[in-house]
Amino acid sequence: MTEPRTTARGGMENSFGFRSVPAGEKQPLVDEVFHKVAKRYDLMNDLMSGGVHRLWKRFTIELSGVRNGNAVLDIAGGTGDLAAKFSRLVGPSGRVVLADINDSMLTVGREKLTNKGIVGNIEYVQANAECLPFPDNSFDCITIAFGLRNVTDKDAALRSMNRVLKPGGRLLVLEFSKPVNPVIGKLYDRYSFDILPKMGQLVANDEESYRYLAESIRMHPDQETLKGMMSDAGFVDVRYHNMTAGVVAVHRGVKP
Repeated sequence: MTEPRTTARGGMENSFGFRSVPAGEKQPLVDEVFHKVAKRYDLMNDLMSGGVHRLWKRFTIELSGVRNGNAVLDIAGGTGDLAAKFSRLVGPSGRVVLADINDSMLTVGREKLTNKGIVGNIEYVQANAECLPFPDNSFDCITIAFGLRNVTDKDAALRSMNRVLKPGGRLLVLEFSKPVNPVIGKLYDRYSFDILPKMGQLVANDEESYRYLAESIRMHPDQETLKGMMSDAGFVDVRYHNMTAGVVAVHRGVKP
């Protein structure tokens, strides 16, 4: 298992980037980061990944198996990239819930999708992934893209996702991971810590938030560890696919 950890004084602590903080303080700190970056989130995603994040998300959608009439929950759905695609796939008889704990991100996502005319089968819910406010067995598919690393108690979140999935439902976790090639890993480190924060300063006038994002990626469990965590949370047939040499991985598990 990963976070949270017990301190020498018996309290619980968690990582906020490379810093250890009391577990109860992580979420407000993460909230502050995303309040700052919400309005420029899409622009920074395109700049940081060179637009490749769209291919990562497209592959995740293909793996999801979502079809007409399904109920889909997109956790940490932010600005709505996945939810927009799922809205088209499930059709008028289906249902998509875009959930995010951060109200600034949720507002940006709602405005973006509404302005695109994506309405009718999509709902917006402010929710904590660790204690999802939905009945058991509610969804055919759950996705969480680039959000799990920001969750305080990842194990609790995975158990909560398992609870609200229908039997046979799929969970897909798209997240930055560990490069499988050492040379690429070194180049990626240099990009993350030397270039990314400077890009954040130049484009968003916010170096510290983007430094946190780089650090949070390094603190996230690697591919095999996350696979084990999903199995421990009750998922079966758990497997993952590396993309861009393991810089990103998508994990898929099924609720039995």
